[in-house]
Amino acid sequence: QVQLQESGPGLVKPSQTLSLTCTVSGGSITTNSWYWSWVRQPPGKGLEWMAYIAYNGDTYYSPSLKSRTSIARDTSKNQFSLQLSSVTPDDTAVYYCAARWGVITHTPVPSFYDYWGQGTQVTVSS
Repeated sequence: QVQLQESGPGLVKPSQTLSLTCTVSGGSITTNSWYWSWVRQPPGKGLEWMAYIAYNGDTYYSPSLKSRTSIARDTSKNQFSLQLSSVTPDDTAVYYCAARWGVITHTPVPSFYDYWGQGTQVTVSS
């Protein structure tokens, strides 16, 4: 059973860079055909898919966030991470990591994923 656990700073100041990490247990992020995503949900709004990193290191970003987003992985720690630069209060959200096998997906719908983290709250405020 794969488990995903997000970790992050909780509070970030405007204009700073937000860094989040997803620690994966029960499976390897390099196992063939797994796709590892970040999804967020601002308060009172719907879920938004942000980016994925594939088992082979390929990446893909939401066009609306591409200029500010970077996704990476640390295979030695079995983690993948997200950096979001130049944050504003609009980036306040619960951030989730998720995993899907065999299908490249840009959907934010939880039921489409095989595994979904519990989420971590990030607030952007001075």
